[in-house]
Amino acid sequence: MSPGQHGTSADDAPVVAVVGGGQLARMLAEPAAAMGIPLRLLAEAPGVSAAQVIRDHTVGDYTDLPTLRRLVEGCRVVTFDHEHVPTDHLHGLEQGGTAVRPGPGALVHAQDKVVMREAMVSFGAPVPRFRVVASVDEVSDFGFPCVLKTSRGGYDGKGVWFVGTPDETRPAFEAAAATGVRILAEELVEFRRELSALVARSPSGQAAAYPVVESIQRDGICAEVVAPAPGLSERLAAEAQALALRIAQELDVTGILAVELFETDDPATVSGGSGRILVNELAMRPHNTGHWTQDGAVTSQFENHLRAVLDLPLGSPVARAPWTVMVNILGGPTDSGGRLYDGYPHALARDPRLRVHLYGKEPRPGRKVGHVNAYGDDLQECLGRARHAAAWFAGELGDESE
Repeated sequence: MSPGQHGTSADDAPVVAVVGGGQLARMLAEPAAAMGIPLRLLAEAPGVSAAQVIRDHTVGDYTDLPTLRRLVEGCRVVTFDHEHVPTDHLHGLEQGGTAVRPGPGALVHAQDKVVMREAMVSFGAPVPRFRVVASVDEVSDFGFPCVLKTSRGGYDGKGVWFVGTPDETRPAFEAAAATGVRILAEELVEFRRELSALVARSPSGQAAAYPVVESIQRDGICAEVVAPAPGLSERLAAEAQALALRIAQELDVTGILAVELFETDDPATVSGGSGRILVNELAMRPHNTGHWTQDGAVTSQFENHLRAVLDLPLGSPVARAPWTVMVNILGGPTDSGGRLYDGYPHALARDPRLRVHLYGKEPRPGRKVGHVNAYGDDLQECLGRARHAAAWFAGELGDESE
């Protein structure tokens, strides 16, 4: 009888099923091993990131309910590397007696942008002006310029179009016709910067809020995160944390919730809020803007996600150092013929305090293949260290770089 067959390991620790084999599931494995919590993985393909480090894994289709039922057989709880499992399937797993965390009633707000926006309005959370549109004329009535988004399936800039004329709306409606999703029109917000408020919440209602961070986006992809957000007032930081905690409670989220925010100085852009922050996106899983917590917080987002889905007491979210900087390592524009591993001798010798996290992925242009964390007392020093290391691993610096 294999470990976990009846939902426990040899020492009776509950087995946690994880759907999705990306880097987020991979990074759950480290705290799970330290805590003695066995993971069982459903990977989308052989050899994907998490399957390299989680021994108990199978390859299958997460949109197939029988596959999901086999995955969770005997497991205490199921959680996710991504939000794309069909909502009806999650209800089916719950009806079969498996705890789904976050539950389908919560997760749908991360799966469907329209559902999320309507929920935010229902309890007064600040959001950009929006409308569901089905034609070019309706977009024109909403007003150009604006942002068009698919209601489901978009990520890292995919499924998002910035449009200024009727002709520019065509790709969005072609995508809607091909996939059956709705199109959401949003005002083009003039914002100072993007923030992220990360919280953890357990089924019993305990919650913990991490410091609010600044997220720097390039080409729709998170490139850098600075913790805490530089120059953010105590009042606004507290407001962002309180908003994230309120959303987690209102939506009954279990696990990590990332609330991506716009910081704006224009009160006229706000629908029902304070005029300083707007809710942009929600993610109900460990999130790129929380990777800094692996090395910069007392308890990482990955450990707190596991604690939360098992309803264990949450760990402290307090920062270990005044500043932590996370910089993503992206695949370069060309294949240099080298290996990411080859970056270690220079990067680690140059900066013994650097923390490097690679995902076991083949580099492709623009693909997230790892990240580096640097922490310390001086923000500019941390930024320089993290940026240099990430550029070195990405092959953007030559051997002559110091």
